[in-house]
Amino acid sequence: MSDLGAVLREGLRTLTFELGGPGARERLQKLKPARNEYGVDPYGFDVDYAVAAMAPFLWLYRKYFRVEVHGLEKVPRAGRLLVVANHSGQLPFDAAMLGLSLLVELDPPRFARALVEKWVPRLPFVSSFYARLGQVVGTPENCRRLLAAEEALLVFPEGVRGLCKPFWQSYHLQSFGLGFMRLALETGTPVLPVGIVGAEEQAPALLDLKPLARLLAMPALPLTPTPLALPLPTRYHLHFGDPLAFTGSSEDDDAVLEEKVERVKDAIRGLLRAGLKERRHIFW
Repeated sequence: MSDLGAVLREGLRTLTFELGGPGARERLQKLKPARNEYGVDPYGFDVDYAVAAMAPFLWLYRKYFRVEVHGLEKVPRAGRLLVVANHSGQLPFDAAMLGLSLLVELDPPRFARALVEKWVPRLPFVSSFYARLGQVVGTPENCRRLLAAEEALLVFPEGVRGLCKPFWQSYHLQSFGLGFMRLALETGTPVLPVGIVGAEEQAPALLDLKPLARLLAMPALPLTPTPLALPLPTRYHLHFGDPLAFTGSSEDDDAVLEEKVERVKDAIRGLLRAGLKERRHIFW
């Protein structure tokens, strides 16, 4: 059984390199996170496992969502970074596609950890899978340690509010939490705004079944015309903006922080407006 698993993993790794495009093997081999005696980093990230598991997501990236990236030259190639984007689509394919873009389009690749909701580790099998892919629960302590190690974090300040919003609110940003701004100020981390066009239409929500969601201890349970919220093959466009630097204290009043957060929201709104104007159709 272990031999079969090794063969399967090697086959998936080969598929990852093929889907990643020219030079993908060489680029991805430049990923060198710290490892302990078990071959993983302190948060459970296993590079070999992640590269193998990347294959089906890369198929989605290249063949299904056919992701187009704009403004990649604006992404800092090194140093601590908060990559802040709008969130939508019921299931977090937008986070996966954004993270993949930094891995397969940049040389050397940037690995950005997505911050998952605190309820995710309670899901069977999902928590260990996410950990081996390098994702972490978005606690302030985890974030501070990762940024101190000069890593990049993917942040979706709308959270579930954005992910599960109804279709008539498409591309209308929901309220942003202030936590990412406090973190940026405390750690001196630049914020890279990203506008994601395409995810809003992949599984439009008609209704949030809140009573059933509460029964299942889930934050939301949207009803969509797609089965099990599986996505439609909409075309993704990722628009990277200019990095934003902020000064001030993380202990400032909420009103002061909200002004800074509004700058980030304005940047993302601008990227979304431009992206929607340039887009020809939701499927191409």
